[in-house]
Amino acid sequence: MSNSLKIALPKGSLQEPTLRLLEKAGYNIYTSDRGLRPSSDDDSLDIYMIRAQEIARYIDQGFIDCGITGFDWAYENDVDLVDLAELPYSRATVRPTRWVLVVPEDSSIKTVYDLEGKHIATEGIGITERYLKEKGVTAKVEFSWGATEVKVPDLVDAIVDVTETGSSIRANKLRIVDELLQSFPHFYSSKKAFADDWKREKMERMVMMIKGALEARDKVGLKLNLPVSALAAVLEKMPSLRRPTVSKLADEEWVAVETIICESVARSLIPDLKELGAEGIIEYPLNKIVL
Repeated sequence: MSNSLKIALPKGSLQEPTLRLLEKAGYNIYTSDRGLRPSSDDDSLDIYMIRAQEIARYIDQGFIDCGITGFDWAYENDVDLVDLAELPYSRATVRPTRWVLVVPEDSSIKTVYDLEGKHIATEGIGITERYLKEKGVTAKVEFSWGATEVKVPDLVDAIVDVTETGSSIRANKLRIVDELLQSFPHFYSSKKAFADDWKREKMERMVMMIKGALEARDKVGLKLNLPVSALAAVLEKMPSLRRPTVSKLADEEWVAVETIICESVARSLIPDLKELGAEGIIEYPLNKIVL
């Protein structure tokens, strides 16, 4: 194709939440168990499934036009990219990934400065070394291929690992000494791709739709008919992104009200609205909210 956008999506723990997000944004990606070059219903996308750790580097080197990967891996690889958007979603929760310095619960290490001359294992070599340099601490940092928690205290003095909730750290009887950084996925572009008019517009449109899908997360639309006499009381009670939309009906004594609310609010709000005289209450799901 004359107009084609090479985009990398994260393979691994972020894969499924990323594909679900793109589907809500309107981009259906078709993958197989072993396929690294999925297809989609958008023929202008040339998709690569790549480990999140490598995506930023391939974008920086110009092999890929753009991609979704964590801020942490862009920081780890020390690359020069165009950051089009932060996308606040994670592997299992809506919390950011946290890179933390961890030691056993009974360790004598209380601060990073106690690690002078010690031994640290981590997958994020660059993240850890830059952190230690900022703190003025000299320690040996080795790459960990996984199962990092089991390496303390027998193999290393401390580890730097990722967590969302901290549950795995607590389960392994470990203690967080410090937090190095927090990370959400970002939509990154190479500078060369961003300078191309067609590619830039394509990426900006994708980002708009993805952000719209994230904005609609955990929100629902609400429609109802209401006596005019109850309108003030309903507006006082009803939250919305702006103010609810109020429309006249054929019966001048009634109005139609439409709004967007958090889904968790609906279970308490709808009975309240019914008590105030609302009828024909409809709650409906949302895919995107473009602000």
